[in-house]
Amino acid sequence: MPEFAAAVAAALELIVTLDGDLLAIILLSLKVNLTALALSLVVGLPLGAIVGLYDFPGRRLVIVVLNALMGLPPVVVGLIVYLLLSRSGPFGVLGLLFTPTAMIIAQVILVTPIIAALSRQVIADLWAEYCEQLRSFGATSWQSMTTLLWDARFSLVTTILAGFGRASAEVGAVMIVGGNIDHVTRIMTTAIALETSKGNLTLALGLGIVLLLITLTVNAAAYAVREGAARRAALV
Repeated sequence: MPEFAAAVAAALELIVTLDGDLLAIILLSLKVNLTALALSLVVGLPLGAIVGLYDFPGRRLVIVVLNALMGLPPVVVGLIVYLLLSRSGPFGVLGLLFTPTAMIIAQVILVTPIIAALSRQVIADLWAEYCEQLRSFGATSWQSMTTLLWDARFSLVTTILAGFGRASAEVGAVMIVGGNIDHVTRIMTTAIALETSKGNLTLALGLGIVLLLITLTVNAAAYAVREGAARRAALV
């Protein structure tokens, strides 16, 4: 117990003093995770809205596939991206393997199905409620989709949180395609795994505390947004 307390105290000291290695890992993690999340939203939200709004041949199959892809094994995604980006792969000439870009690609593949599947359900529920009203206004399909996405913006906060959680907690895929190279591709989750295996619990605990604080902050902000929206809706 005294050893654990000492490790926690040392970890907190690293955080308070803004240790250089700790800060570099945190900043790279935020860059990779937020970039992957943003790209996943750009692809996933319109995809989810289209599947939720339009009725087309094979729609049920697409829904099943999207739901299935939410459980993609990260190591399998990492392996596929590795093979595509390796020197013998079709995109090896780009030289992206063991770079933050490769890590972002892997995370986008993992996060996009989550964003698409969850947003599809939200848009489908809203469409069932407002379809007659939107049609009576003469709204086009594009106008209906953008209207429903805007109307569901606060409900979609949970979807965004799910995507951020998947990205920030990822280890296997980014370890394979990033290589966990110090000051190049080492992010919080891979660093925690490495430092724990080395017995460097101080840095591992420091990164773990920061990761928990980031998650709590993001969730608190999302809760505040939803509560504020609910109060404004109640006043209308």
